[in-house]
Amino acid sequence: MKLKTIKGLHLIFQLKGSVIPSILPPVLCSGLFGLIVSILYRFGYPVSWPVLEGLVPTIVLGLLLVFRTNTAYDRFWEGRKTWGTLVNSVRNLSRHILVAIGENNPEDTTEKVKHLRLLVAFAVATKLHLRKEPIKLEELQGLVSPEQYEKLKRMNHPPLEIAFWLGDYLQKQYRLNKLDIYQLTTMLKLLDTMVDTLGASERILKTPMPVAYAIHLKQLLLIYCLALPFQIVSHLDLWTGPVAALISFTLLGIEEIGIEIENPFGYDSNDLPLETICSTMRVNIEDLISLSANSQASENFPRFSDRYPIKKDH
Repeated sequence: MKLKTIKGLHLIFQLKGSVIPSILPPVLCSGLFGLIVSILYRFGYPVSWPVLEGLVPTIVLGLLLVFRTNTAYDRFWEGRKTWGTLVNSVRNLSRHILVAIGENNPEDTTEKVKHLRLLVAFAVATKLHLRKEPIKLEELQGLVSPEQYEKLKRMNHPPLEIAFWLGDYLQKQYRLNKLDIYQLTTMLKLLDTMVDTLGASERILKTPMPVAYAIHLKQLLLIYCLALPFQIVSHLDLWTGPVAALISFTLLGIEEIGIEIENPFGYDSNDLPLETICSTMRVNIEDLISLSANSQASENFPRFSDRYPIKKDH
């Protein structure tokens, strides 16, 4: 227990992943303002106004911050569950495709491998779509054909187009009597679940915290931090600045954490590791392809487990 405690001490001084860089300027401003108030108090100016203590009730501000943080974390956790469902659906659907769909010739194997990799392309396209980024060749290289890539670049919603290709492939296999109706239904349900995760992620992304609430909370924080030095200067004198900075650091840090995790699909240190999740799916699919007894076509496609190793720090 003691060893674990000692190892955890480094987190106190860790800047990477913390909100300190974001809140440092307003914290310093708050401390400087408190210092100015304390100097004025030293020179006899009437700046001690304890009556301001009830201007912004502490319990009201605390409840607003807790609600803000809890709401943001709910969005973060919902996003993580959504992507966990996507990972499981991709694994299950790839397993069904690999086992259930027969291969009569090398062309069948090539087609199967192509659509197995489209499952990963769906996840990558979803990641880019949530980040409002265009389709990138380096992200989809080896997962889609050049013709498919050019078509995806022109689409407004690339993940849906990939889902359409996968559904069309499954229907084709059913018409060729390589799937029965029960297998087709199971696979289409898994594909529907993948599209559902896309919709759930879009819902999180496009339903941010109401602007009026965010504005009101920031206004209350500003009023509280500005009024604080006038409340405590008669008790703390020259310590007013450091104490005001410490209290503003606490309050502004809580609010900034809520802002940072509100959209879990970005590039912030505390956002979801979408690159790692997509790399995991890519490696899983490549492993399944390598296990196939008739994977001759897979030799024409480079493996990505070395080029995109799974990160261990998430």
